[in-house]
Amino acid sequence: MNTRTATAAGPAATGERSSLVRLYLSRGVLAVAWALAFAGAHEDVDAVAITLLVVYPLIDAVSSLIDHRALAEGPERRVTAFNGVLSTLAALAVGVAGAGGVAPVLHVFGAWAVVSGAAQVVVGLRRRGPELGKQWPMLIAGGLSFLVGVFYNIQAAGADPSLDVLSVYATGGGVFFILQALLLVRKTRQLRTRTV
Repeated sequence: MNTRTATAAGPAATGERSSLVRLYLSRGVLAVAWALAFAGAHEDVDAVAITLLVVYPLIDAVSSLIDHRALAEGPERRVTAFNGVLSTLAALAVGVAGAGGVAPVLHVFGAWAVVSGAAQVVVGLRRRGPELGKQWPMLIAGGLSFLVGVFYNIQAAGADPSLDVLSVYATGGGVFFILQALLLVRKTRQLRTRTV
């Protein structure tokens, strides 16, 4: 359990929930918007598609940076920093892979999804507690990211790889982030009601 979360009380805990609500909601909305843009722009792996492919992990990198700055020193902060660096490297790698076509892009995205999904599960587990809730949307999203990443690498090695799956991936991730934000809003209201 995250000791920072477990010992947080009153205004500090409320502030933490509020900042996570903003972060998760923004991250979720951006993911869904990206999915809609990419769905109409990936028929060819051209400059527009490659730009969008680079942007998606950068969204995750910036989110990790914002989250990292709000965290106290500890394992959760280190995992968040790792995920930010990983997402930055993934953005660079997918930009390079785009020149090779669909299969290399899926390999890079798949590898990134596996490792970042595992990191998301770790952070979600550390945030489980009375102040930040059960974190099950983040845990499910992280677990699915891990499994989907494995699937992408299998598909990339097949005869007919497709980037259609990336829009579905981003949409699913976005929905889970938005759901986690809404659950945190509900948690805040419940705790406020108990203290009145």
